[in-house]
Amino acid sequence: QKNTCLNYMTLRPELEATLIYCLLSTITILSVVLNLLVIISIYHFRQLQTCTNLLLLSLAVADFLVSSVQMPFQIFHYRGCWFLGDLACVVYYYSAFLVVSASVGNMVLISIDRYVAICDPLFYTTKITIRRVKGCIGLCWLFSTVHASWILREMLRQPDMYNTCIGECVLVVNYAEGIVDIIATFVAPFTVITVLYLKVFAVAVFQARAMRSHVGSLALPRSGTMAKKSELKAAKTLGVLVTVFILFSCPYYVFSVAVESSQIGASSGDIELWLVYFNSCVNPIIYTFSYPWFRKSIKRILTLQILQPNSRDSNIL
Repeated sequence: QKNTCLNYMTLRPELEATLIYCLLSTITILSVVLNLLVIISIYHFRQLQTCTNLLLLSLAVADFLVSSVQMPFQIFHYRGCWFLGDLACVVYYYSAFLVVSASVGNMVLISIDRYVAICDPLFYTTKITIRRVKGCIGLCWLFSTVHASWILREMLRQPDMYNTCIGECVLVVNYAEGIVDIIATFVAPFTVITVLYLKVFAVAVFQARAMRSHVGSLALPRSGTMAKKSELKAAKTLGVLVTVFILFSCPYYVFSVAVESSQIGASSGDIELWLVYFNSCVNPIIYTFSYPWFRKSIKRILTLQILQPNSRDSNIL
């Protein structure tokens, strides 16, 4: 018979616990609201349904799942004892692997989109189409679902197999699975993202210098065209998005590699994990400061103008 986890709970001073709960709850609510605004904006206004924005929509869905599922579960898990049952424990870990993998996949797709837009602008409209973007987004979420199902295949069959006491929610990942997970969701995608954005940055700098010196036509690439100013601005904004994502994610992956134990529990890497989750709140804040269309759409949503007839076809750009 298993013992209760109450004997092993981490007790913190009441004031400290209250302040932490308030802070994490505020971040959670803010993240839910902001990502919901992004989803409604891009989904509602047809003018915003471009290839790049569809990728941002997919990323916002992943961020919304983080803020509406992972963050509340993590707050509940904060004290170290799990009272929601084995099924909720499986949902907690499954959602974690799903949304992290989907977020990384969306970042790779965003990097590819910007690479083609800046480095091969002549063929951007033929290579990057709405249909292809939707297909890639579907494959990204399919891969994330398969990946999460494979990692948790044993836990899905027996949810409490790793628990040593009643009220515990623990996942044990063996060495081989851990290596595959790190390569699939960190090493490989982050290498692709870094290489693509280094090339984007190099080309963007070259084109900016060419435009400033008014001799761009003498030193253009073989494609014979240069990226539009709006594309360069979008690349800069999305570059900030990707950079922030990498900065917020790296500590957790470094922690995962460095830790010798393969057991992932409530007390393991809490700060690093919350950095990954906090990135879901930062993304829409970046949109707010970078995209005028997002600020306009927020105003129309909050003032309920989206309920008016034909509001989907409004000029929002």
